[in-house]
Amino acid sequence: MKFTLSWLKDHLDTEASVTEIADTLTDLGLEVEEVTDPAARLGAFTIAKILAAEDHPDSDHLHVCKVLTDEGEKQIVCGAPNARAGITVVLAKTGDYVPGIDVTLKPAVIRGVESQGMMCSERELELSDEHNGIIELPEDSENADVGCRFVDWLAANRPAAVDPVIDISITPNRPDALGVRGVARDLAARGLGTLKPLAIEAVPGGYPCPVKVEIADALKQKGCPLFAGRLVRGVKNGESPEWLKARLEAIGLRPISALVDITNYFTYDLNRPLHVFDAAKVKGTVRIADAVEGDEILALDGKTYALKPGMMVIRDDAGVESIAGIMGGELSGCTAETTDVFIESAYWDPITIAATGRALKIVTDARYRFERGVDPAFTVPGLELATQMVLELCGGEASELVIDGAVPDTARAYRLDPDRVVSLVGMEIPADVQRKTLTDLGFTFEGDMAQVPSWRPDVLGEADLVEEVARIASLTKLVGKPLSRENVGVPKPVLTPAQVREKTARRTIAALGYNECVSYSFIDAAAAGLFGGGSEATRIENPISSEMTHLRPDLLPGLLEAAARNQARGFMDLALFEVGPVFSGGEPGEQAVLATGLLVGSTAPRDPWQSRRPVDLYDAKADAEAVLAAIGAPARVQINRKLDAWWHPGRAGNIALGPNVLATFGELHPKVLRALGIKGAAVGFTIRLANVPFPKVHVPTRPALTLSDLHSVERDFAFVVDASVEALTAVNAAMGADKALIAGVSVFDQFTGPKAEEQMGPGKKSIALSVRLQPKDKSLTDAEIEAVAAKIVDKVAKATGGTLRS
Repeated sequence: MKFTLSWLKDHLDTEASVTEIADTLTDLGLEVEEVTDPAARLGAFTIAKILAAEDHPDSDHLHVCKVLTDEGEKQIVCGAPNARAGITVVLAKTGDYVPGIDVTLKPAVIRGVESQGMMCSERELELSDEHNGIIELPEDSENADVGCRFVDWLAANRPAAVDPVIDISITPNRPDALGVRGVARDLAARGLGTLKPLAIEAVPGGYPCPVKVEIADALKQKGCPLFAGRLVRGVKNGESPEWLKARLEAIGLRPISALVDITNYFTYDLNRPLHVFDAAKVKGTVRIADAVEGDEILALDGKTYALKPGMMVIRDDAGVESIAGIMGGELSGCTAETTDVFIESAYWDPITIAATGRALKIVTDARYRFERGVDPAFTVPGLELATQMVLELCGGEASELVIDGAVPDTARAYRLDPDRVVSLVGMEIPADVQRKTLTDLGFTFEGDMAQVPSWRPDVLGEADLVEEVARIASLTKLVGKPLSRENVGVPKPVLTPAQVREKTARRTIAALGYNECVSYSFIDAAAAGLFGGGSEATRIENPISSEMTHLRPDLLPGLLEAAARNQARGFMDLALFEVGPVFSGGEPGEQAVLATGLLVGSTAPRDPWQSRRPVDLYDAKADAEAVLAAIGAPARVQINRKLDAWWHPGRAGNIALGPNVLATFGELHPKVLRALGIKGAAVGFTIRLANVPFPKVHVPTRPALTLSDLHSVERDFAFVVDASVEALTAVNAAMGADKALIAGVSVFDQFTGPKAEEQMGPGKKSIALSVRLQPKDKSLTDAEIEAVAAKIVDKVAKATGGTLRS
């Protein structure tokens, strides 16, 4: 939305500068995108006079001129055909920037003759497209003396040429600000000036309008509630006056003719789009109806559009004359020969206009406003004002109004509660100031009920009243206030047990040497499918890209994609982790927080001692156990192999408490790694933070240290078990034989493979355990040691089905 400063002052009585206005508009929510100030662009140019002009000795079209400037006489070479002695010109000196040719002038020698500046044309100063010669200023005009600034001459003689242009961005909920008067109303409410009254007088009709209008019954409820028009005969459709052409040109519109320019002016000035028909080309009654199959129209943009049922049109007895609310037709358009004109003003349903405009792919100023919602109550007053301007600029005689339909009822009122400003915004604004603010914006009051003006379709509740009050008062005045505290001092952070666990897991994994990643919760369907996701329940309705179509079922896809990107850049040894949510469905509760680590490459850099080796599942297992220990998981757990499909079936496992899986560790399946572009093997772990049971009582971070003066006793046991039995099963069984005496159990040897099967039988292996007994009260006797050993053998045998190796 563009407008000039002088245009704004037609509606706002203000002495504020352009900078003040721009800053205030942005603060009001009407963000200023650009301010174009011609005076700043042309401030360096001065007025000079040509004293003499001679032909260039080495050119048949150049002139060597002696020019009187504020710095004395200068020699300038000029190629303009009108360069001659005695004329007053506009001078650009050496070092000045000329915007029309995008050049900063430097000392020059043109065909052997020195030139000390440049005399400018209008195009070179971006005043117009005129380039047939240099600017000639009337000597008797104001501020035309040698040395005067050219912008001062423009301000006195052509003020429109130095009128600043302000371009603001309008949000979809503020259609009232699509007119200059709406912008002025906001500024006046802020106190930056006074809104000038808008005088609306009905134009008396000199005769009945010969053009009848009619709205189809089906469209009166939803489509076109109101349609008004009148005939003006005897008009002269010539050029618009300079002030009107200058305003339209300043905002980027091309002046066409007085009748068309008037409609464009009202579109921007009062947010009231209009349309004018050449009345001589209208046949019979003007009807607003739905298009029928086969309808088409040659529009004013020169294109022919095929219309579909459901699109509103304005038609007469001969056919379609206009696409309602969007664009008129070429056949009934006004030309220089037009003498009788039918002016139309209507209120169109925003949804219908938007649907038609999108279907036809037509974007016009009228559509842009109608689909956001213009003021329905201003339909007829806008027609009266436009008629007055047509009579003033084009002459003629106006008929009586013809109207079908009625202004739709937009009346609504909401209670203004001054205390809600404090509760919703946190600003202390007196009640009388709040009422005045809303009154200045056009609201009226009946007691505490604020009646919403017809031009504000966005105000739909009490909270919107608060927003208007706060917006005008300026949210920049909002002062932050600390929340009240029960205790004086710096409060400790209040975290839930789950938040504490998440924080502990994150710090522990980082301490293990992993680098944290933060990836999107959205992934593509193919990657989600590799990890058990990709279902319709987790599909995003409106994804931002084709690579973010589903909620992630696991953290590994994001980590693997990050690893692949790093490998592509030459980083082959990686330790990455992430703590975040994953989703099994799209409903509340169908999500969980995981802590996942990924290892790719080798454990160490190359060195002379051959310490470098590929990462393996035991690295992932050790890190998973460290994290579980840090978040308070029980020490005694089980290992099972009920794995998800993305883990390697023979090189991964679950750490569990019965059926409750706490974590998974091991190698990723090769097919998953190939699909995600990972080079080599990769191992990782996933901790299900919510599955780890919370302690029933507070457990200290470190247990109290207990030492015994008695010697410990170690005994070794070797068991023959099935090859599928996990060593941890035997360790747990041995630990449970006597919890008071047994201080530790560890595996110190495993005998597996063909040689083991030759000695112990097919499908068998040997697990050797070291058990440490720590007495607390007295030394153990041989009998007591043997009794504990017997319990250990019995427990392990029952748990594993194995026997003591002989």
